[in-house]
Amino acid sequence: MPHAIGVEVDELEEGRVHGVIFVETESQKGILIGKGGSMIKAIGAGARPEIERLLGGKVYLELQVKVRLHWRRDENVLERFGI
Repeated sequence: MPHAIGVEVDELEEGRVHGVIFVETESQKGILIGKGGSMIKAIGAGARPEIERLLGGKVYLELQVKVRLHWRRDENVLERFGI
């Protein structure tokens, strides 16, 4: 896993969660998606039980990976992430 990862939940509806995983480079994006989407699928499968426990029910978890160059140096992004 790349060390420059940030996650933002941009939609939270009953039974549905949409999250965006931010990375700094295209190569990091490729690592997170994995061959044929295998890594992003595994990330979702690992995260879903905890999210369902927190929300108290089954959820459809939709994850998207986006490149945002140098996000760790952007004060606005860090503030949004609570860092």
